[in-house]
Amino acid sequence: MKSIVLKLLRENYPDYTSGEEICKNLGVSRTAIWKHVQALRAKGYDIESQTKSGYRLLAVPDRLYPEEIYSGLETVTLGRNIYYLDSTSSTNHVARELAAGGAPEGTLVVAEAQAGGRGRMSRGWYSPHALDVLCSLILRPELPPAEAPPVTMLAAVALARAVKDISGIKAGIKWPNDLLVNGKKLCGILSEMNAEMERVNFLVVGMGVNVNTERFPEELSEIATSLKIESGAFVSRRLLLQKMLYQFEQLYGLWLARGFKPVLAEWKENCVTLNCPVRVISARETLEGWAEDVDDTGALLLRLPDGSLKQLLAGDVSLRTG
Repeated sequence: MKSIVLKLLRENYPDYTSGEEICKNLGVSRTAIWKHVQALRAKGYDIESQTKSGYRLLAVPDRLYPEEIYSGLETVTLGRNIYYLDSTSSTNHVARELAAGGAPEGTLVVAEAQAGGRGRMSRGWYSPHALDVLCSLILRPELPPAEAPPVTMLAAVALARAVKDISGIKAGIKWPNDLLVNGKKLCGILSEMNAEMERVNFLVVGMGVNVNTERFPEELSEIATSLKIESGAFVSRRLLLQKMLYQFEQLYGLWLARGFKPVLAEWKENCVTLNCPVRVISARETLEGWAEDVDDTGALLLRLPDGSLKQLLAGDVSLRTG
């Protein structure tokens, strides 16, 4: 019922909505309406009440409540089913459990903070409360498992588009899926797959975007940045997340309809580590060479000093400076 009250207040904004109108829509007493308004105020909504006029919405909190995400969302499937958490150990962990329990494609898990978030190679993820976008998407593409890994690169393109659309900042993509601005990490993506021999059961794509964080711990200050640091202005997390979902849905549909090549072409246009000398650290080895290209599967093609070409499916890339 709180959602219905909020919807009515939005529809009549900036005018008042009478208590009588709300009562008719919900079929409850004025006392019940007052309780719902109080509950919304407790969540951070600034609602004015005036005798004979009713209630008026003055301001909404900077929170990623489902009601806020739904308002203005342009997608058909992605983000239409939302699980909101004030804090969690990991949105990917929650999404995996929901997916295993049958949650539909497009289900979004979003949190204001996460204590156990991790990036690639099991690195931790710094996430102060209610400042960034931390979310995971459940996807159920009809693909063989071998064709699913490029979804992380698709996510990187979607995030780069969204960041540019909302903040005007052009982020570069570091293979395979980190977003960088001025050489510092802005976004991280972690994808996980549950599959059988011939089909994908589900994918979980976790995305973390540093949005309004102004300071990072000392050990991260030289390697991480945020949209607020780069732009000098507050950025709406709601608008950014809505745009992320919209761009992801557009690219996801393109991928399923036409294959990965069109998405890969845009990924290459935004990549900042191709045609450069790089160092690649994986779980088993460290290699140095020339980042020559990325093949149709998303693997990095590294030209080694002896002239041979090595295909790398995973690893942490950095520009080689000496």
